[in-house]
Amino acid sequence: MKIRDIVNRDLVSLENCESEPIHIPGSIQPHGFLVAIHGKERTIDYCSGNIHEYIGIRPEQALGKSISVLLTPSDNDSLVDYLERRPTYADAPLRLKIANVQLECVSHQAQERTILEFERESQAPLDNQALYVQTRQFINNIETSSSLRALCQSVADEVKQITGYDRVMIYRFDEQYNGEIFAESLSENIEPFLGLHYPHSGIPVQARELYIKNLLRLIPDVYYKPVPVFTIDSGQAKALDMSFTALRSVSPIHLQYLQNMGVGATLTISLVHEQKLWGLIACHHYSPKYLSNAIKVSAKLQGHFLTSQIKVREANEEYSISKNVDASLQTLISDNIPIDHETLQTLINRQELLTICHASGVAISINNKIYRAGNTLNDDELTKLIRWIVYHTPYPSFITDRLYVEYPGGERLTDCAAGVIYHSLGASNNSIVWFRHETLKEVHWGGDPQKAILKDERGLHPRKSFALWKEIVKGRSNPWLKPETNAAANFAHFLQRQVHLMFITEEEARYRELSYKLQEANAELENINWISAHDLKEPLRKIQVFASRILEKEKDLPGNVVKSVNRMSASAQRMQTLILDILRYSRVTKIKDAVVPVDLNQVLKQCLDEIKEEIEEQNATVQVEPLPVINGIAFMLNQLFLNLLRNALKFRKADVPPIIKITYTTTLENPFGPGKKFHLISVSDNGIGFGNDFKEDIFDVFTRLHTRETYHGSGIGLAVCRKIMQNHGGKIVAEGKEGQGATFRMYFPL
Repeated sequence: MKIRDIVNRDLVSLENCESEPIHIPGSIQPHGFLVAIHGKERTIDYCSGNIHEYIGIRPEQALGKSISVLLTPSDNDSLVDYLERRPTYADAPLRLKIANVQLECVSHQAQERTILEFERESQAPLDNQALYVQTRQFINNIETSSSLRALCQSVADEVKQITGYDRVMIYRFDEQYNGEIFAESLSENIEPFLGLHYPHSGIPVQARELYIKNLLRLIPDVYYKPVPVFTIDSGQAKALDMSFTALRSVSPIHLQYLQNMGVGATLTISLVHEQKLWGLIACHHYSPKYLSNAIKVSAKLQGHFLTSQIKVREANEEYSISKNVDASLQTLISDNIPIDHETLQTLINRQELLTICHASGVAISINNKIYRAGNTLNDDELTKLIRWIVYHTPYPSFITDRLYVEYPGGERLTDCAAGVIYHSLGASNNSIVWFRHETLKEVHWGGDPQKAILKDERGLHPRKSFALWKEIVKGRSNPWLKPETNAAANFAHFLQRQVHLMFITEEEARYRELSYKLQEANAELENINWISAHDLKEPLRKIQVFASRILEKEKDLPGNVVKSVNRMSASAQRMQTLILDILRYSRVTKIKDAVVPVDLNQVLKQCLDEIKEEIEEQNATVQVEPLPVINGIAFMLNQLFLNLLRNALKFRKADVPPIIKITYTTTLENPFGPGKKFHLISVSDNGIGFGNDFKEDIFDVFTRLHTRETYHGSGIGLAVCRKIMQNHGGKIVAEGKEGQGATFRMYFPL
């Protein structure tokens, strides 16, 4: 049988460490050995090359065999039972004896295989009494520590006592995964790292993912020689996922980094909070140091204790801030002062408006008028910033403590606007903006973060210098805390409601003023109507009187003159009647109050009488079907038919006598949608017509399809027709063909 190792020999350097496949190194650390089994027979597919150092069996003797051949029958039964009730965590090892060697075994699943890791049995097994004491001590630490930092310090001290390591650090990450030594416990005569920062590049993305999957990692000797993992050579490339494997060999880049620091052994415990890597318990020893399983479990338990308290402690620390912030917020909101432009100026000067988010300045922009207090941008800069936020942010809020990173030219504004909280107040660019000025911050790094990678004749390597390096951070404000951003959002929502109420109040005042002016205008118009009607009726009455006198005194007038005088008198009478109708209509407050039953046959007869001479002059023919009685306003309907008849006469074809047809039917065809019957009255002619592209345009005011020289008129006749139909709850539509005539359909509700 031929075997081969699965060591990943891809070249790894600092230039590609971000993509280094650290979960499949193909090798392990030598303080234990590994086998991977599969199937019901639990056949060994993989085993580490150091298996013979522990149980005297070489890899080629184990591969392809069932693991049961290595075990006594009772130990085999114990292993089967252990695998069937596989513990959730690998903290509960199974004790086995192989080749007279007492071992501790932990397992986990890797795809279709089960990985078994063996280490020599601990001389000091897990002590329940010690765990109880440890738990009680942690509860005491919870009760006595006043802050999260103090609790972390207690955990660091406890882990140092448990493990005996030279240095124990609580390492906390920020949003970009740069790390800070948040708490530290160390032996005498060791340089402290407390407060130092380390760049995110020190822990690549894939390493952080493994920290979340596997909460504990031990490196007893950073100078260890990796042990290859072997498998049967099948001619195919093979890899074994060791993400959950405690013995997994670590990146050579990381080992070189530790060696450069002078570290001999490490223990790392992940602090996972809300499914994110919050930080690490990082333990360093300056010589090789192995920890038993019992000690590792005890140290890991401290990590569980700490993560259980992170949210509680962070919330507790926020509480004192929230208490002051909420007090200021409630003071602002509870006053419930109606907002107007005067009270806005009073509001902006209230100290609580800055206190709710500990801002150094605040500005409110309402309808391009800006109210400000404290240290803020000038009007031009503020207007530009608000426009940029509105254009570039799809959300009604924008929060940053480093405006210069996102806003072009923001580096010029850091003296008052290094950080901003923006909230929209609804329409337009109405908004409220809080400002914070730049806060210079001195950050202590464990070595220059810009020189984390060194280059020499051998290529790129981790830095060797970890001397204190100070950086002055510029352009940033103090970060906005959650209680502050919450308070700002709550006040912005309150202010938005108040501003909307102010707008509504102002609109109501404007409407009241307009209504008053409209009443005055209507009253004046009514007076004008009455005066106009009175002044018009007098000359019309005189026309009728003079016409009567002429007919009485002049007995020998020719017949055509008598006929003309009679028509003149009749026209004056119709004009008087029309003036009275208009006057009565102008005094009706609602159109529906002026509606009465109207016989359209009588209306049409009056119209034809009025244009009788025009019809005769053009040798026109008017064909009329009997029309219905509808509810309407007589003088308006008269105007409607006159306009349509005169249009038909006006837009005739040259040398072709006009033929006008007026037809009537009831119809279910509904121009407004289904559900009602209508009177349908059509007026059609044989005139010049028009293209249907213009069938909507012809109803617009002053729209003309022909020049004034060709056809006289103002262009408002059909617009008046549409308005009359709307006043009657109906609709008029047009249809035409160029050179073939036009049809106007009027729909009156039944």
